[in-house]
Amino acid sequence: MTRFLKAALASTILAGATLGSIAHAETTLFFGEAGPNRGARADALNWFVEDVAERTGGELNFDVQWGGALFKADAAAQAVADGVADAGTIIAVYFPQEMLAYGIADLPVQNPDPWVGMKATDELMRNSDAIAQNLADQNLVYIGTYTTSAVHIGCKGTAIRTVEDIEGLKVRGVGAYGKTFADFGANLVNMSIYDAYQGLDTGLLDCSQGYSYAVGALNQQEVMDSYTLLNWGQVGALGIFMNKDVFDGLPEDQQQALMEAGKGLSDEFGRLINADNEAAIEKMKEAGVEIIELPAEERGKLVEKGNTYLEEWVAQADAAGLEGEALLDEYRALIEKYQAERDEQGYPWERG
Repeated sequence: MTRFLKAALASTILAGATLGSIAHAETTLFFGEAGPNRGARADALNWFVEDVAERTGGELNFDVQWGGALFKADAAAQAVADGVADAGTIIAVYFPQEMLAYGIADLPVQNPDPWVGMKATDELMRNSDAIAQNLADQNLVYIGTYTTSAVHIGCKGTAIRTVEDIEGLKVRGVGAYGKTFADFGANLVNMSIYDAYQGLDTGLLDCSQGYSYAVGALNQQEVMDSYTLLNWGQVGALGIFMNKDVFDGLPEDQQQALMEAGKGLSDEFGRLINADNEAAIEKMKEAGVEIIELPAEERGKLVEKGNTYLEEWVAQADAAGLEGEALLDEYRALIEKYQAERDEQGYPWERG
């Protein structure tokens, strides 16, 4: 149990609560978030916090510490496990071994739809006993997931219409998507998404892989001539985790409330991020950026080349005792399941 939860319970005892009422006394947990209190992810986190409070009748609340006040993004997994915070956002790319199973959501499978990706990832993380045990061994519990959404690419002075256009370009890459571009002859430049504006503007970059909403938020359309929709895959391994000691110490109905709110996070964030991505594309068009849809045949070449990194992940998962091929097959089946649900019923926020 962390010092935060201990303090909350101690204050209840001092107030004269009986032992029988402590389990359902009002409890405030500390949540560590490295990002700022603005944008779609912040809106979704605020929704999650409010939903938990509503489901528990105000008995369980979160005090969100924004902007890395409790820990930076690259320290999140250990910080939550150690109880620096009771819960927090963890980004798997910073923890390739600890979050190996979760990293399946970062693989370059054909999975460009943010909502589909989140629903598939969420169901896999909830239903796999092996993943749950792997997290439990680290004193962590999975609660819910976000996504950065689909990886696309914007360029200045050039355009990507086929995979042959990639060779020789100076590219800011994203994980396995960047590595796959390097396999097609791109020269990868190590640069953050926040520096890509200057990189494109000064010629340090020809192209930058990223996400539509981020292009709009960072005004990168000002230094882009073309934007190619790869419709390939996404980076989706970032989400909410809790300290297992804290989670296990909560009443069962509050544990259930957390899980239900976490499950609903995919729908809420899907609604928010889809709207932001659509708005960003319109913003690019208004700025005169050419929007290119990569042909299916060319996208297939990316998928095929990217299989190298799926095989690498499977080998790493097997070495960690996680049966990588079975997990990957299950993940692909879940992607197909939610693609079919979307096609047949539309998105949840469109169903009235």
